[in-house]
Amino acid sequence: MASSFAPPKLAQFILTEKLGSGTYATVYKAYRKGDSREVVAVKVVGKKSLNKASMENLLTEIEILKTVRHPHIVQLKDFQWDSENIYLILEWCSGGDLSHFIRSRRLLPERVARRFLQQIACALQFLHERNISHLDLKPSNILLSGSVLKLADFGFAQYMSPWDEQSVLRGSPLYMAPEMVCRRQYDARVDLWSVGVIMYEAVYGRPPFASRSYAELEEKIRSDRPIELPAGARVSRDCRDLLQRLLDRDPDTRLTFAEFFTHPFVDLEHMPSAESLGKAKELVLQAVQKDQEGNRSAALSLYCSSLEHFVPAIHYETDRTRKEALRQKVNQYVSRAEELKALVASDNRIIFEEARSSRDILKEMSRNQPRLLAALEVASAAMAKEESGMDDQDTLDLYQQSLGELLLALAAEAQGRRRELLHSEIKRLMTRAECLKENLKMREAKSDVSLDREPLSESVRSTCCVQ
Repeated sequence: MASSFAPPKLAQFILTEKLGSGTYATVYKAYRKGDSREVVAVKVVGKKSLNKASMENLLTEIEILKTVRHPHIVQLKDFQWDSENIYLILEWCSGGDLSHFIRSRRLLPERVARRFLQQIACALQFLHERNISHLDLKPSNILLSGSVLKLADFGFAQYMSPWDEQSVLRGSPLYMAPEMVCRRQYDARVDLWSVGVIMYEAVYGRPPFASRSYAELEEKIRSDRPIELPAGARVSRDCRDLLQRLLDRDPDTRLTFAEFFTHPFVDLEHMPSAESLGKAKELVLQAVQKDQEGNRSAALSLYCSSLEHFVPAIHYETDRTRKEALRQKVNQYVSRAEELKALVASDNRIIFEEARSSRDILKEMSRNQPRLLAALEVASAAMAKEESGMDDQDTLDLYQQSLGELLLALAAEAQGRRRELLHSEIKRLMTRAECLKENLKMREAKSDVSLDREPLSESVRSTCCVQ
């Protein structure tokens, strides 16, 4: 095994500072000899420290990393060996690991945590399609290279089909799924639990089972009580829903991989990528056309949809000049969308005022239907909140709650005057709820544009200061 005081010698590389060490391996920063002076990370594994199981794990790690190429998975450039050690020459990630990143900021703003989650999900989707399970997902095994996250340390990774089960204890207890800690049969879904723990730690600043001892940790994990999310934290409804469904102790009712990849908080469709700008431009051209035709509502909707792709396009752009030019262009689209929002809101106010009498008639005709009347009252409360300036997510939730009940009532309503009035009222409320949803999207996009700074580290500092 390499000396604990001096790094080992490697023919093509100069090993310098030690970055970290574990039971079987030590990782060093290194430079390739010659003109390129390429920076790499070298994982040094002492042969004498390897038993049969750890040797099999190492060979599986090399096999997996040699065959996968993905922007969010650390690249294995080469591997070598001598009489004492096995060397994995890995892509260098200058930003350290996610664990240090979170600790240095205490917790992450939700928009930053979401961007990180999208990158993790993108890598997991790639691995899942190839029946590869990481089995040791934790912040210290996720590295940063600029603003890009990369999954690392595949020492426990295995080829596992969705129906494959194992019982070998793998990974770190703090991020380990309950079925693994309890030494029951487990499958690939343990990775989803680990993602939930990582997300929880990112947005709340500590893992859900923070403990003073392993015994206390094991007791918490073995408990049957549902995971409670801290009350009062500024976390969106979609984020809370994802966390609760990932951190389900029962793997059979836990979020599936398919549900995870399509969850609205993960939102892989709007993840920063090379395609983001093309999608944004296509939508904004349609928005301009509808705008020129005088179709304000359709134009507003298309502008908002384009902004959902423009924001990740700004984040993806690395050239400082092009990034700033793109940000200025997007601000112009935001301004036009805000003008349209005011015009559409004015049009809608006239429509809703004209419909007030039919709404009152509908309420009067629903006196003998308490559930229908209650749903109409919830809709009235939503409209009152919106008109008083409280156009937020809580107001949108009220609209959606009332519409859910009203649609059920409509399905059960017989033909007649009340059904006609109810049908018209539902259409108006849907229009109003959709306008509010577009408004919230636009507000979020505008905030993201203003907070998106050059490197992600600056973005995090800015958003932390704002919050």
